[in-house]
Amino acid sequence: MQRVAQDWLVLTVLTDHSGTAVGITTGLQFLPMLLLGPYAGVLADRYHKRIILLWTQSAMGLCGLLVGLLVLTGSAQLWQVYVAALCLGVASAIDGPARQAFVSELVGQENISNAVALNSASFNTARLTGPAIAGVLIAWIGTGPVLLLNAASFAAVLLSLWRIRPSGLFPTASATRGKHQVAEGLGYVRRRPDLVLILVMVGILGAFGMNFPITNALMSTAEFGMGPGEFGLLGSIMAVGTLAGALLAARRSGPRLRFLLGGALGLGFFTLVGSVSPSFWLYAAVLVPVGLASITFLNSCNTSIQLTVHPEFRGRVLALYLAVLQGGTALGAPLTGWIGTEFGPRWSVAAGGTIVLLTGLCSVIVVSRSSTMTWRQQLRTVFARKQSRNRWGRGPETAGQAEGI
Repeated sequence: MQRVAQDWLVLTVLTDHSGTAVGITTGLQFLPMLLLGPYAGVLADRYHKRIILLWTQSAMGLCGLLVGLLVLTGSAQLWQVYVAALCLGVASAIDGPARQAFVSELVGQENISNAVALNSASFNTARLTGPAIAGVLIAWIGTGPVLLLNAASFAAVLLSLWRIRPSGLFPTASATRGKHQVAEGLGYVRRRPDLVLILVMVGILGAFGMNFPITNALMSTAEFGMGPGEFGLLGSIMAVGTLAGALLAARRSGPRLRFLLGGALGLGFFTLVGSVSPSFWLYAAVLVPVGLASITFLNSCNTSIQLTVHPEFRGRVLALYLAVLQGGTALGAPLTGWIGTEFGPRWSVAAGGTIVLLTGLCSVIVVSRSSTMTWRQQLRTVFARKQSRNRWGRGPETAGQAEGI
């Protein structure tokens, strides 16, 4: 709701439908993740994640509150929204790695897979309903009150964080203070071929297979001649697939390599099918398996990192993962738009699907030749430890301590 209200404010109130201004606002929110992500991971590994989240969530709520008050008082200016978007981006960059790493401290290793999947289900439910609710409320009460509602919602988040009992957490060892902790995190990833494979796949798929707002906008308007209502409907239809994929992932007890690779292959294949769909409604129907495949891939990547990375490096690796995912999507967006403008929307979709499918096939070859035993050993270690805890009770060790895998 906040994103829709902010974009509408910039597009219709503060400018005369300037897409450039909307793009700058969006870029200012995501740029800090690229620049601050590795250092945010160091903070997540060094300090208590719950305390970091209390500060970052307070800052994010304050950004929404200030912009909402500026709009209600009629004093909002474009540069103020830019500053608020940048501050929100900084807070989000610090918040992301800490929040992702906090999952394992909340539920313990044996439930991480389910927790990650349920979090995705919650996120995609919000993505399914949030824009529609925001549109109705903006027409009813205006952008200012919607921004204030967003700020008020952070009270529930902060209350929940305060009510978490530290004694009920599954704490992990904190990273020791040092001068080269970012380099240590990168070195840890370089020593793990499985993590390198995940990050390479996430970067390529994010750049060429997950720029859905651009490809859906091009297909719905330039190819099928539809209006903004139909364009918004495509996002909701895709969210049905991602929600279904997240709920299916919640039923699985742990990460499986075939779901990670299968998600990448499925995303490429169904994207190619969408590029040749003869009608708008057939294209919309194909977006359901596209959404399911994309969330299956991302859930598998996230869960694999959560379960197999040493606790002292988890925040830094998750920060790198988020930076690669969001950075790849941002870097691929101009190329995706350029292909669609110069050669047509279908070529833009087809090019992305082809690159994603080839990436999936190459990854299958790499895994089958050199990494299969590594992946199997990782998962075998995780589940052996889980069975041991189920039999003898919770132990002090965590799955990440088996760093030799």
